[in-house]
Amino acid sequence: MSDVWDPHGTLRRTLWIGGAQWSGKTTVAELIAGEYGLTVYHYDYHDARGHQDRRIARRVALGEPVGEPSPDRVWLDQGPEAMAAETLAGFPVRFEWALDDLRGLFTGRPAIAEGWGLRPELVAPLLDSLRRMVVLVPTEDFRQHQIRTLPRAGSLAVPVSDPVRSQANRIARDRLVAEDAAQNARRLGIRVIEVDGTLDAGAVAAEVAGHFAPYLRGASAA
Repeated sequence: MSDVWDPHGTLRRTLWIGGAQWSGKTTVAELIAGEYGLTVYHYDYHDARGHQDRRIARRVALGEPVGEPSPDRVWLDQGPEAMAAETLAGFPVRFEWALDDLRGLFTGRPAIAEGWGLRPELVAPLLDSLRRMVVLVPTEDFRQHQIRTLPRAGSLAVPVSDPVRSQANRIARDRLVAEDAAQNARRLGIRVIEVDGTLDAGAVAAEVAGHFAPYLRGASAA
């Protein structure tokens, strides 16, 4: 692990689940945490809510407009490739905010941090062993299953002038961001698990727990 400020040792003990949207990261993390009595850090929740003040402060410091861009600007004014590039470019700053959150925690057992912004190339320098991270990505068939069955995956929860095209852009963007996560993980030697729906969430969680086994030994829910 690199010389990263870690006042309570939380980053050193954290287990990381990164990867793609709609691959089951949250469910898997919570199942493992429930089994072993661990703490879960939900990146997506903090990124969407708890980090808004930091996001606004950064815009002010950079002289950028403080308000959020319009939904059409986000989902329709750019193609999927530009949207994916913009998303990937923003992850490093957002990752530092997540690290600040984790630094403020103390837990005697490992914490599990999960979320799509926990990119393998950002997490890898923190690891004493690559086995502390796993990347989950859906196969295309499972992605389409999630889109059909999960309301939050099947449509955007914001008003846009062209819902069909905005959803298509979103799906294509997420596919590109997922491919980037898998490629970087494999390049770095971090395990990638493709979720194809043949295993239920409990079985995927068991597979991930097996991967994390050296750090879960002796841990069990109280």
